[in-house]
Amino acid sequence: MSAILSADDLNDFISPGVACVKPVETLPAAKPLNESNEYEVSFNTEAPPTDLPPAQISLTDCLACSGCVTSAEAVLVSLQSHAEVLQELDSGPALRLRDNTTGTGIGIENLESGGRIYVASVSPQSRASIAATFGVTEREASFMIEQLLSGPKGIKSRAVYRNGFQWVVDTNVAREACLVLGADEVMVSLLAREGESNAVENGAAKKQPSKPILTSSCPGWICYAEKTHPHVLPHLSRLKSPQALMGTLLKTTLSRKLGISPGRIWHVAIMPCFDKKLEASREELTEAAWEGSGTRGIRDVDCVITSKELLMLADSRRVDFAKLPRTPLSARVPFPDAKLDSFLFPPPRRRKNNVPAAGTSGGNLYYILQDFASQHQGATIQTTRGRNADVLEYTVTSGEGETLFKAARYYGFRNIQNLVRRFKPAKASRMPGGKPVGSARKSGGKQTGPDFAYIEVMACPGGCTNGGGQIKVDDPVITGRDTSAVKPGTQEQKGWLAQVDEAYFSGGEDTGEEAAISDDRNNVGDGISPSHIRDTLAHWAATTGIDLERLVYTSYREVVSDVGKKAGNTERVIEIAGKIGGGW
Repeated sequence: MSAILSADDLNDFISPGVACVKPVETLPAAKPLNESNEYEVSFNTEAPPTDLPPAQISLTDCLACSGCVTSAEAVLVSLQSHAEVLQELDSGPALRLRDNTTGTGIGIENLESGGRIYVASVSPQSRASIAATFGVTEREASFMIEQLLSGPKGIKSRAVYRNGFQWVVDTNVAREACLVLGADEVMVSLLAREGESNAVENGAAKKQPSKPILTSSCPGWICYAEKTHPHVLPHLSRLKSPQALMGTLLKTTLSRKLGISPGRIWHVAIMPCFDKKLEASREELTEAAWEGSGTRGIRDVDCVITSKELLMLADSRRVDFAKLPRTPLSARVPFPDAKLDSFLFPPPRRRKNNVPAAGTSGGNLYYILQDFASQHQGATIQTTRGRNADVLEYTVTSGEGETLFKAARYYGFRNIQNLVRRFKPAKASRMPGGKPVGSARKSGGKQTGPDFAYIEVMACPGGCTNGGGQIKVDDPVITGRDTSAVKPGTQEQKGWLAQVDEAYFSGGEDTGEEAAISDDRNNVGDGISPSHIRDTLAHWAATTGIDLERLVYTSYREVVSDVGKKAGNTERVIEIAGKIGGGW
């Protein structure tokens, strides 16, 4: 459990629910009564058993239960932390990869010892937080993180088995794939005929979402929707998040190429948000989903730690993060597949983050707007501010002034609550012959909803650089003082967030090494080549022998609460608390 969490840190979440129902599973069973003797008298003289196992709540159990609607449960039950990373690294000798001297590929050492390969993925928001904290560039922060996780002066210098991470990859490459696939998903929804909209079958939404499509890369928003607003599930994008997509790519490719079980590949993701711990624990994001085994599988992301926990990881190994080299490692073992190696480790100028209009949450909406406008000659994009800075509306208009496409951005739970009310279906009137109530209705009985084709939804106000796991302005690593002695005001917090945003947007500034992949016909926004992305994804599917849809898409499911039900319904409660798959 992370030592840095407190209730005060979770001020942007909805309140947790009534109770946790999981511990009832460990209660001792009552002895059966002797029905043959109706006059039998029993005395309560037996001492209660003392050897009962303690009640344990895994994060998967917590997500399967619907007693809570937010990530506050991660504070109480999650084992994902920097301590878990160190414990895993010290569990035994790791599998060590090396270039095969015979030229036949990659050799594996310690294959018979039961060790694992360790791989890390890092989000650009976490690098921005590190960069702002230590006054370095985003690229230098990337090198410092790599030196910590894989370098000789990092955490393995004091480790029991000298284990480090074989590869440290950038989730931006997975983000690029998500942007291209997301744009394709929107185009399909625009071309779909009326009546082909999505629906919920057996509690799970179909693959193709309905208009307007809502982003699904924010796990806090997804958790909230699944538990409290199931009527929006048909609108959720079916794409995996960059974190999840990266996990699937690493586990599938390495297991196939090296001939080892996915369980022998241990993947940690460094993220700006505590909710990402919840996402990693979803049963839909395991080996079972892409293998189609139908059983409890190995997670695609084994552990998630936050930007702050990364510093705690260094501190636990007595590594001074500020003194780590700000240069890349001298050499690395190539990824087992050459095409995917060039995808995971692109040249420095491959991508850009220096477009503030794209926001700090991956740029889903920005890319889709640019992609759509590029397909209509003379089209322009207009932006209108909503009721606050976290609500923006966008309109793509033709050269003749015709509206072609409408989209919006909603950040923060307060704005999200206002948004989902507009999706709420009408309730039938209790009065005979009365009109439906609870939602405005169009003529013909069609529900009115937001007049958008796409909506980017994020739980954190200001976007992902403001995630709960980021390094805060009052952190001792910045102030040099105890947190309790520093109470920053609103302006100090805004100023600090502006510094983190600046580091995030500077991530793509010219380094003098122009190596971007060019595609004059299809290259739109953020230096991304859709044709290159699609070609790489097709190669990935062919290499692993798994259908691409199983690799890149996921599903969402309504979670029905059993908290507060009548006593005596214990069996059903236990089933919900311990069920496998489907929902949070």
